[in-house]
Order: sequence, then C-alpha cells, then structure tokens
Amino acid sequence: MATTSAATFSIGSTVSFGRRGSPPLLTKPSAARCTSQNSLASFSGLKAATSVNCDSESSFLGKESSAALRGSFARKAQKPNQSSHHGLQLQASYKVAILGAAGGIGQPLALLIKMSPLVSALNLYDIANVKGVAADLSHCNTPSQVLDFTGASELGNCLKGVNVVVIPAGVPRKPGMTRDDLFNINANIVKTLVEAVADNCPDAFIHVISNPVNSTVPIAAEVLKQKGVYDPKKLFGVTTLDVVRANTFVAEKKNLKLIDVDVPVIGGHAGITILPLLSKTKPSVSFSDEEVEQLTIRIQNAGTEVVEAKAGAGSATLSMAYAAARFVESSLRALDGDGDVYECSFVQSDLTDLPFFASRVKLGRRGIEAMIPSDLQGLSEYEEKALEALKPELKASIEKGIAFAQKQPVTA
Repeated sequence: MATTSAATFSIGSTVSFGRRGSPPLLTKPSAARCTSQNSLASFSGLKAATSVNCDSESSFLGKESSAALRGSFARKAQKPNQSSHHGLQLQASYKVAILGAAGGIGQPLALLIKMSPLVSALNLYDIANVKGVAADLSHCNTPSQVLDFTGASELGNCLKGVNVVVIPAGVPRKPGMTRDDLFNINANIVKTLVEAVADNCPDAFIHVISNPVNSTVPIAAEVLKQKGVYDPKKLFGVTTLDVVRANTFVAEKKNLKLIDVDVPVIGGHAGITILPLLSKTKPSVSFSDEEVEQLTIRIQNAGTEVVEAKAGAGSATLSMAYAAARFVESSLRALDGDGDVYECSFVQSDLTDLPFFASRVKLGRRGIEAMIPSDLQGLSEYEEKALEALKPELKASIEKGIAFAQKQPVTA
C-alpha cells in the first residue's frame, strides 16, 4: 500500500525507506539522505517526490563522492522528456551475480544488493539451498529481478551477461581449523568459480570476498591469465570491511560524527597485513601513541572479536555483507558514469614492491582508473614500521596463491 506521509529516502550503496518517527531500515545509509514532505518515489511502490533535498552526507560512500552524486541526480532530473513531477528518477540497468548466495555472507549481501536502485537483475548461485533464498528475496518490491541457479551445471547461465560478480563462496575459519585447511578448501572453490567467470563474463568486475583474500585474489588473477582474459583493472579483493571498521572505531574513540570519518586502510586483509592509516584520517584528528596502537590492533583483530562474541557459532557475516554491498554499489556507480568514486581494495599494484596491495583506488567504467600514491606518502613513524613489518607475511600469502594456481591447470 502506498504511503502519503512524510518519509525518508536514502540512496547509494543501499536504499532505505521509513516513515518519520520510525527507525530506518538501515542505520548507515549510503551517499545522501533525501527528505520530502510529499510522497516518495515509485521505487518500492511509492509515489515520486515533487522535490528532493539532500541534507547530509554519509560515510557509506564517503564525503568525496557526495557532491558528484548530487550533481549526477541533478543532471538526470533535467533530462528532456522526463515528467516534471519526478524530481529524481533511478534507472536499474546492471546485472549482478552472487556466487555463494545461500551462505552467511551471501544472504544478507543479496538483500542489500536487491535494494540497490541500479540493479536490474540479481542472479544467485550456490551448490544448494539457493532456491529458497531467491524466492524469499523476490517478494521484496524493489526493481531487480531475482533468479536462482543451483550446482555446477547452472553456473554458466548464472554468469552470462553479468556486469559485476561477487564471490563470498567458501567456508569461514572454524575452531580447530588451521589457515592451511581454510586455504585448501577456499582456493579450490575460488579457482573453479573464476574459471566460469572467465568463460561466461570475462569483462565483468570481479569482487573476491572468499578468504584468505591475500591468496585468493592472486589465484583469481592466475586463472584469468591462463584463460587469456585477465584485466587487472577489474579484479578486486574486497577489503572494505577494514575501512568500515576503522571508520566506526575511530568515530567512537574520538566522539566524531560517523558520516564525516574516513580512514584509508592499506596492505592486505588479514592480521598484521591490515594497516589503518590513522595519520590520514579525515577529518584531521590527533591520536596518542597508545591510541594508535590500540586502534590498529583492534581493527586488525576485529574479526576475532566477532567470532568470540558469537561463541564459535559464526563469524563476521553481517558487517562483511554490509561492506561488500558498499563496494558493489560503488562499482555500479562507476559503471554508471559517476566520476568521483574511490574505495580501498586489494588489487594488482605498483605502489610497493609487492605485486598485490590494498590501497585507495579511483573507479571508473573500465575498472580502476588510478591508484592514489599520496596515501603512502608522509606516513607516521609507527605506520612506516608497520608497513615494512607486514610485507613479508603479505608476500608469502601472495606467493602461496600464485603457486597454487600454477600447479592446478584450468579446465578448458
């Protein structure tokens, strides 16, 4: 039933609707919060607002993107042949596939992506139990069509024509499981899935979530090379969760407005390879040596914090899904022509002597448009030492992934 009361509408990596006075669907809206005294957009069955007023900027995508986002909406609103009473029109035009959609990360991630106004089709793949997830999501009245694909025989069809592929498939580390156990299971899963991506949608953006990311991204790169379709500008290790955590913890520690905080995180995506650059925090804020050490260690060990809080019953699935949805939406905005999209990601890089490295990158229609080398300049003494300390471990993880892929010939 359409509502006519005043409402709130948030746009970007996720979209939320709610009547004024009621809690929002999502507590961290994306790029802009738009309010109107009139009825809201046709998205989710609501009527279009006469006007849109963007009254805040959100940390979901960062302040750097908000001005461009508002400008993009203004341009779209002024297009000819557009009904005058529509202050804002969103066009869903991209196809996203989630490989591992029935899992602990895959399900909440699918829900968040289903809410994106940019997605026209959402393809969900898993080896089992995905049909029910798709049926459940298909009842949500947002524009994207949801389709399910089960088992290896349907993987190819799931990937045809896809613009963005997200890979959360695999197993989380469980009590008693060594890192080698985790690697051996997830390395094979990622290899198989990326082979299918290479065969069916080689031009898609590929987002790798499956851990250990420090090794699975190099595996994906080697598979794509063997298939002859590797484009380093379109392969991403999703490290956004480290940024999300850094922003949250710093805001809490310094009593800052969360929407204003942006902390770049470089290196890798495990333990000491995660290096938050607290000296580069925006807005500029001072930290004592003790605070720097405490925050850095907490950000590096935040995954363990969640595992312990869940008493062995799970890992960081919800926050990972949230962070991955943010990265997906940033990719979709870049594909849609937004010229001001920046995210941290673990990618092929020449910023250090390591072949892969997480840093802030600018995204565009063809993937990575530019690295941001200035983030690695003018580091504090603590950060300089931590950067040198993480390199041997990160190098070993990268080499382990490459060696695995080179020993395992890809399927024709």
